[in-house]
Amino acid sequence: MRLLVTGSRGQLGRALQHAAPGHGHEFFGYDLPELDITEPAAVQGAVASVRPDAIINCAAFTAVDAAEKQEAAALAVNGTSVTNVARAAEAVGAVLLQLSTDYVFDGKADRPYREGDPPRPVSVYGRTKLAGERAAELARRHLIVRTAWLFGDGDNFVAAIRRQLDAGAKTLRVASDQRGCPTYAVDLADALLRLLTTGAQGVIHAVNAGNATWFEFAQEIVRQLGSDVEVVPISTADAARQAPRPAVSVLDTSELRRILGSELPPWQDALARYLHEARHEHPRG
Repeated sequence: MRLLVTGSRGQLGRALQHAAPGHGHEFFGYDLPELDITEPAAVQGAVASVRPDAIINCAAFTAVDAAEKQEAAALAVNGTSVTNVARAAEAVGAVLLQLSTDYVFDGKADRPYREGDPPRPVSVYGRTKLAGERAAELARRHLIVRTAWLFGDGDNFVAAIRRQLDAGAKTLRVASDQRGCPTYAVDLADALLRLLTTGAQGVIHAVNAGNATWFEFAQEIVRQLGSDVEVVPISTADAARQAPRPAVSVLDTSELRRILGSELPPWQDALARYLHEARHEHPRG
């Protein structure tokens, strides 16, 4: 299978590039500055030259707080530009795999969110990603995969905690009233490639097994790094972030398990593998 991946230098794009050969796929990666997906002609040109069997759109405006003041820019990347990708996919008969997020939900449900639950985003980021889902449906063959709390090769929550520890932080203050599903880009990439092989379409949730608050996530990071730094729970209000967040955005992965025959590994196991890889690639001084 020939794969065209946008946002190829992001966490997921890099994981897909490493995973694709093992699944027997050819990988064609595009990112800024060589491809701006907000430019229809540029997208059409790239897709026409590669003639992919599948397009995986990882390009996104992911700065959740910045999106509150830059709604037009966030919508251009997360929403409107997906129309360009969907039309280009349709023109060559490719399936479009669009990445989405748990932030399309409001976080008020009393159980994990299923694919068919009505989205009710509470932030600009969530609204623009939902617009991207709607745009992806313009491609007759489309697969929308919602994921959450991604960590991998790049900037992420785990890397931020590690930087604070390396800088000599004595305590870490982390929100304890948001719960979600930490997800390793390597595991997600493998799941996406397997889903494409099955021909799955529609909407699917894909996250590592288990869930945690950011506070619990931070505690586990500190523990696995062998640090004795204290992690102090705070409220989201205390964190004074600009964008509202869903309080509980745990995603139900029953459909993923039905299609692939298994769920993704527990997030704690994924974290251990990520930290092991990071130690080898970026040893601490």
